[in-house]
Amino acid sequence: MAGSGVAQAHPHVWITAASELLYAPDGSISGVRHAWTFDDMFSTYALQGIETKQKGVYSREELGSLAQTNVESLHEFAFFTFAKADGKKQKFNEPVDYYLEYKDTALTLHFTLPLKTPVKPKELVLEVFDPAFFIDFKLAEKDPVKLVGAPEGCQMKLQRPSDGTASAQKLNEQTFMGDGANANYGAMFANKITVECP
Repeated sequence: MAGSGVAQAHPHVWITAASELLYAPDGSISGVRHAWTFDDMFSTYALQGIETKQKGVYSREELGSLAQTNVESLHEFAFFTFAKADGKKQKFNEPVDYYLEYKDTALTLHFTLPLKTPVKPKELVLEVFDPAFFIDFKLAEKDPVKLVGAPEGCQMKLQRPSDGTASAQKLNEQTFMGDGANANYGAMFANKITVECP
């Protein structure tokens, strides 16, 4: 899933994402649960060579080793999930409760990212994107983000790249110049979730 550089500043894999922010009983944020649905082409490619009892039907068990490979390979990309609590970067532990589901010709990877340290910020900003823009993440149209167990009075705002924010940052030569070429080019296409709690 790696690959960057100016020549590849366009996506090769498309993911439709739905996320849940998980809150502990004391009101602190404990982690994020993702469901990432891969595009048909990538799903077909990923399923090559997987043995199944029934043709075209893939059980959670049969997809087990592929799910493990997926979450292990996400590690070097920081799980494409970036969180800040009151402006401070947060770190995640390794994914738990992960599995793949196959439905309507598409694979969906489900996994939970626990925060290393649960936090109780006034403002949490969560972004999901690939800095190299090899993968294009799009938030699901219906129920893209849910707050699970959040304290009363928490307000959530979503900002999708299609809201005009990406085009507002006009592409110019500087986009592709400087250290690491376009190492953070994909940030322009980030899905940003902001949660403010009293």
